[in-house]
Amino acid sequence: MKNTGEILHKNLKKYFGFDSFKGNQEEIISNVLAGNDSFVLMPTGGGKSLCYQLPALIKDGTAIVISPLIALMKNQVDAMRSFSLDDGVAHFLNSSLTKNAIAKVKKDVLDKRTRLLYVAPESLTKEENIEFLKKVNISFYAIDEAHCISEWGHDFRPEYRRIRPIINKIGTAPLIALTATATPKVQNDIQKNLDMLEANVFKSSFRRHNLYYEIRPKVHASKEIIKFILANHGKSGIIYCLSRKKVEELAETLKVNGIKVLPYHAGMDAMTRSNNQDQFLMEEVDVIVATIAFGMGIDKPDVRFVIHYDMPKSLEGYYQETGRAGRDGGEGLCIAFYRYKDIQKLEKFMQGKPVAEQEIGKQLLLETVAYAESAVCRPKLLLNYFGEFMEEGCDNCDNCLHPKERFEGKEDVLLGLKSILAVQEKFKSEHIATILSGIANSAVKTYNHHHSEYFGAGKDKDVKYWNAVLRQALIARFITKDIENYGLLMLTEAGHAFIKKPYSMMLTQDHDFDIASEEGVAAGGSGTGAVDEELMYILKDLRKKLARELNLPPFVIFQDPSLEDMAIQYPVKIEELQNIVGVGTGKAKKYGKGFVEVIHEYVEEKDIIRPQDMVVKSVVNKSGVKVYIIQNIDRKLSLDDIANAKSLSLMDLIEEVEAIVGSGTKLNIDYYLNEIMDDEKLDEIFEYFREAETESIDDALAELGEEYFTEEEIRLVRIKFFSELAN
Repeated sequence: MKNTGEILHKNLKKYFGFDSFKGNQEEIISNVLAGNDSFVLMPTGGGKSLCYQLPALIKDGTAIVISPLIALMKNQVDAMRSFSLDDGVAHFLNSSLTKNAIAKVKKDVLDKRTRLLYVAPESLTKEENIEFLKKVNISFYAIDEAHCISEWGHDFRPEYRRIRPIINKIGTAPLIALTATATPKVQNDIQKNLDMLEANVFKSSFRRHNLYYEIRPKVHASKEIIKFILANHGKSGIIYCLSRKKVEELAETLKVNGIKVLPYHAGMDAMTRSNNQDQFLMEEVDVIVATIAFGMGIDKPDVRFVIHYDMPKSLEGYYQETGRAGRDGGEGLCIAFYRYKDIQKLEKFMQGKPVAEQEIGKQLLLETVAYAESAVCRPKLLLNYFGEFMEEGCDNCDNCLHPKERFEGKEDVLLGLKSILAVQEKFKSEHIATILSGIANSAVKTYNHHHSEYFGAGKDKDVKYWNAVLRQALIARFITKDIENYGLLMLTEAGHAFIKKPYSMMLTQDHDFDIASEEGVAAGGSGTGAVDEELMYILKDLRKKLARELNLPPFVIFQDPSLEDMAIQYPVKIEELQNIVGVGTGKAKKYGKGFVEVIHEYVEEKDIIRPQDMVVKSVVNKSGVKVYIIQNIDRKLSLDDIANAKSLSLMDLIEEVEAIVGSGTKLNIDYYLNEIMDDEKLDEIFEYFREAETESIDDALAELGEEYFTEEEIRLVRIKFFSELAN
């Protein structure tokens, strides 16, 4: 064994220039060289690729590396060639190659010059490639980014599930599957699909001590991000958004605020995308704003922050993306902006997909919500999700550094555990929480659980509270999730022991981000800056007075977030007022005079130094979409046609129109309203807003009745209301 160890260290130094292995690399490589199947779970930055690169250079034959990304293959092939005098040592075979290039690759492989051949799963399925690979002496197969195999993984690719049958067709050889993120469920799914349940499993800890995790309420997120980047001047960072449109918008906003930034998403042509990535790697720009298409295999060690403008669709995706920070062991700040409304939007996008896919998607989103809203140590939650247990808190996340009050939860945990047993351990957390809260929804009624002795046993608390209790019981290892039927709660031995002999159990109340999203961030904290409460009171008073004079609801003049921003930025000129959230030129001119006068007087009297250096510049007429919308509404073009022309859903278009009208531009959409709804309905919604205390759509739906009115109808009439009375 000593001899093997010496050979490995000698080759490690020879090919890669390292003196020692990281973590369990040596053990994994020895297992591959011994001809055994290996399943490797190693966090980003742990050195996964070395686990197949080194044995490929030592072993006879060619290792076939199945990898999902062309850019990633190219990077790795270039890296391997830099370790060898022979460029033929590594090749890739994919759709980007010309016929001549493919012929050259095949010749080098058959001449036994090539030790590593990178193949995309799509290329592997081509009959001509299967026939070619049958002639090759294959040392082993490496399946990189193996989570792509599982439907429960964050980057599922159906073609990955066909790998095993194709390997059987080409000729079997040992397998090594590698991933940076896999829950026990995903791991089981991968091993089953690859027929490697007997493989030796090598699991490194998912704990990254240098990463700081924080969730912030999504209030004025763009402004927050600008302030954060300016405070971390010159540091490298990645900002993730879920839509291409938001990537473009945010990159443009950061740019006009003096930040060296470029966008990156799959809608760009390959040349631009590659160029933007290279500029980031070469440090010609500090920040990349990207969709999740960016980052897989990006080997930049000094990314100092990863910001999620939108919460991702799964915790696996979130963990992998945050893992791109601080790969050199230095500072890594991971900040995500969260509001539940974004999660609801993601759920809407799932509609129309197969039921099984919707179920999986919803379950993964629930886990993301649980993580975001929880007040428990964040690395503890993440590690628990990946099947790893962490005893102490990390002292390096928002929840550990600013802990919420704890309370005695013994009785509630007991109630939660007993109710799981009462339904024979066959239901998920949401269902148990609904029973305890006493909500007789259709699922509860279907299983007759509204007749259970536990129905309403905790009705003084809501579903959210009971979900938090169950989640903390999961972390305490009283409950486990069934691997086969993901999400079903089952009691562990410790859970049964707790029921027999309960003891003190301190719990933490979840964060309530709904309040933060609606009201903005209060003074201090991680908000946009301290709101001047005294000025806020004066501005609300002025708004109320003006509303009485004009016989309008106060929110029509300026909404609360606008007043809050005024009480932070202190605008004393109409031009400055136009930079305030939700104001714009029209509103500033129509209602702004009295407000800037009052603020000017207040600033003089209190001798306030205004944060003008931090006033965020907004992008005028972003990407021309707003101009296009205004012009075509003026031409009385149907909103459906406008949405189609700009590849927007109708809801996305409505959001754009709301923003235009909210900033003071008058738009007449009567022609469209008359087409889609009768006068009686329209008048009822319009009159509701005339009397309403808030502009909230949820309040309007509750008052008017969801069975009679849709969210779409209410939002469209609210646009008419604001346009006619506010602008």
